[in-house]
Amino acid sequence: MQHIIRISAGVARHPLHRMKQPIELAFAAGEQIAIVGPNGSGKTELVNTLIGKYPLLMNEVAYDFSPRSSSLVYENVRYIAFRDTYGDTEGNGYYQQRWNSQELDLFPLVRELLPETADEVWRERLYELFGIESMLDKHIVLLSSGELRKLQLTKTLLTNPRVLIMDNPFIGLDAATRDVLERLLAELSASTDLMIVLVLSKTDHIPDFITHVVPVEERVCGEKMTRAAYEQIRPSYPAPVLSEEMRTRILQLPSRTDDLVAEHVIDFRRVTIRYGERIILKELDWSVLQGEKWALSGENGAGKSTLLSLVCADNPQSYACDFSLFGRKRGSGESIWEIKKHIGYVSPEMHRSYLKSLPAVDIVASGLHDTVGLYKRNTAEQQAQCKWWMEIFGIEHLAERDFLSLSSGEQRLVLLARAFVKDPQLLILDEPLHGLDMRNCRLVKDVIEAFCSRPGKTLVMVTHYEEELPANITHRLYLKKNG
Repeated sequence: MQHIIRISAGVARHPLHRMKQPIELAFAAGEQIAIVGPNGSGKTELVNTLIGKYPLLMNEVAYDFSPRSSSLVYENVRYIAFRDTYGDTEGNGYYQQRWNSQELDLFPLVRELLPETADEVWRERLYELFGIESMLDKHIVLLSSGELRKLQLTKTLLTNPRVLIMDNPFIGLDAATRDVLERLLAELSASTDLMIVLVLSKTDHIPDFITHVVPVEERVCGEKMTRAAYEQIRPSYPAPVLSEEMRTRILQLPSRTDDLVAEHVIDFRRVTIRYGERIILKELDWSVLQGEKWALSGENGAGKSTLLSLVCADNPQSYACDFSLFGRKRGSGESIWEIKKHIGYVSPEMHRSYLKSLPAVDIVASGLHDTVGLYKRNTAEQQAQCKWWMEIFGIEHLAERDFLSLSSGEQRLVLLARAFVKDPQLLILDEPLHGLDMRNCRLVKDVIEAFCSRPGKTLVMVTHYEEELPANITHRLYLKKNG
């Protein structure tokens, strides 16, 4: 039997990269693999070991890429890590840079980032499947997080790898694109020699083309088993995860004394946003009243995140638009900070730009001051407030851990605690459950439901998964793509 990748008694040389037990794992030709496990379980450490990033103490990783002529890992293995599937902007831009049309020339066009390929038929097929043709002349910084994923997948598949490893590849993709991607991967696995390895936090749907599953828990690599065998033991969380005690604590939080009194929280009046010839939003009318809970949906690139960037005062074009927040017309003299202190916000753009080497509790605390980093010393009361919300999200034990050392799911929970920490009037959650395992998805959904059950709380939430929406959604807005 040909083993494309094999590790025997694998122990990383560096103690920080070691699993709790030596790794015993082999991927055979013809197998398609899913590596599954909860947030912080060690999935990424396992993958980095498999691709040779972490040298081993004794036996090195064994590879057999035949029938390919090259035996080199970097020519045969492609790994789209979480931050890549999230959308790498190919540059170190600041958080609001996506919305600043004056700086577009600092970023390349999509067509400049796509590799050449001799297989024109394959290229045209990928372009058609992921709608790449319409993106070719866009600056990469203007792409939505879903469009960025499509680009990253296309770039990788054009290189024709022997082994393709993808971390949570379906997150942020609309339902139609998820179906397209799954069908494409199924066809590739059946008709080519490509081995596909999916790294999944959510295990409610493991694609049918997957033949085997490797469970990872508490930094222990479990035995490879068939997908059918795993689905017999797969955990599920249909019931609430948030304890009644924690729910009561949220419900009994005292009201803020400085809340703004306004019946209309958001009022858009024929709002149009354009970048050059490209229209993102066209003559949008939208009103959100205090206490309403909105689900915002639409296909990738329809303008959902752009709309929310206006509300959160991150988009310079907001000053040229006719809209009001909390009853105040935008541009009438209020400062950005007066707006932000009443809004809790998390988004893919925020997660991607948060590259701060700070203790997790300081990341949470930055939400009190509406900064990306922490630039003010916290009072003892504020520190306690931050740890209170970290306890709600089950991450109090991570308070002093460096944010960048956390798994992507743990980072997302920290950023969610940051959004809630100042008890905002308006909660804006742009795909908040990205990268979370099944238990944490249910926990965050429970927290949102409890928080939004309090008087005067208004919610706008974006998700491509209907089951992620809290039960107290009252209104819906669906955006259609303009051209």
